[in-house]
Amino acid sequence: MNETVQQVLYDAARLALAAPSIFNTQPWLWAVGPDRLELRADRTRQLRVVDPDARLLTISCGVALHHATTALAGNAVDTVLLPDPADRDLLAVLHLSGEAASGRTLAQLRRAITTRRTDRRPFSQAPVPAHTLDRLVAACAQQGAHLYQVPYQHLATLALAAVAAGALHLSNPDYRVELADWTHRPLWSGDGVPVETAVEASARRVPVRDFAPFGGDTLPAGSDNDFGALYAIVYTDTDSTGSWLSAGMSLSAILLTATAAGLGTAPISDVTEAGAIREQLRQILPSGYPQVAVRLGHPQTGEPPATPRRPPEEVISLVRA
Repeated sequence: MNETVQQVLYDAARLALAAPSIFNTQPWLWAVGPDRLELRADRTRQLRVVDPDARLLTISCGVALHHATTALAGNAVDTVLLPDPADRDLLAVLHLSGEAASGRTLAQLRRAITTRRTDRRPFSQAPVPAHTLDRLVAACAQQGAHLYQVPYQHLATLALAAVAAGALHLSNPDYRVELADWTHRPLWSGDGVPVETAVEASARRVPVRDFAPFGGDTLPAGSDNDFGALYAIVYTDTDSTGSWLSAGMSLSAILLTATAAGLGTAPISDVTEAGAIREQLRQILPSGYPQVAVRLGHPQTGEPPATPRRPPEEVISLVRA
C-alpha cells in the first residue's frame, strides 16, 4: 500500500515541475515519503537582486504546491502549510487521506498543467467573458487570496508601474547581470528564460518585461495589441510567508482555470518587485497587499515556445521508510 501511495505522490510532484516560476528558476525541492509529500524552498535559486526577501520564490513554490494538489485529483489531500517554525525551508506537507470525487472541473485543471505556457505575445481584441472572470475570482478566493480586475481608469497606473519597473531594473547593473544569467543558461541547466521565448517590442496597453535587452532572436509580436486583455492583481490581506504561499496557490488556480477556458496567460511580477512601485499598486486595491499581477486574454494562433524544465532526479528525492 505504501509503495502505491508513494508512487501517486511522486507522480504529482513530477507533474508539478511544469509550474511557472520567477525567471523560471524553479526554486523548489520535493521529498516523497511512503505516506507524505514535502515541499521545500531551494534558497540556492533565489534571485538576490529581483527578490531579496524571497517573496517571489515563495509565491513560485505556492504555484508548484497547487499544481501538485491539482495533480492529485481523485484523492482527498490534507495540506499543512509551514508545519515547522524551526525549519523555514519546509513550506508544506501533503498527506493522502482517502479517495475523493475529482469531477470534470478538476480533471480539466489537471490537463491544463500539461498545456499551460506563459504567453508573452499580445492578446487579441476579444474581451474575456464575464462568466470566465467570475470563475477566476472564485478559483483565486478558494486558495486564500483575492483577485482584483484592474478597471480601465486604473490601467494607466499599472502601465506606468511597468514602465517604472523596467527603467529601474535596467538602470541597475546588478539586475542586468542577474537577467543575463537567467536568460543565457546552458542547454543542460533545464531552467531560465531563453531569449527565444521573449517577444519583440511593440505597442502594448501595459509594457511587458524585456527579457532580451542584450539582443537575440525573439518572437514576432504579431498584429494584436492586448486591447481585449484582462489585467488583474492577486492580493492578500497580510504580507507574510503564509500569504505568499496562498498567493502562489491562487495564481496557479487562475492560470489553470484560464488555460482550461482556452485563454492565454502571462504572470507579471516586475510591478511588485520594487517597494515603491508595489506601493503604487497597493493604492488602487480595495485593501491588502499586491503580490503578483497577471495578463489574460485570447491568444494568437500557434503555441508559444515552452521554457525548459529541470530533470526530476534533480528536484525530487525518494525517502524510504
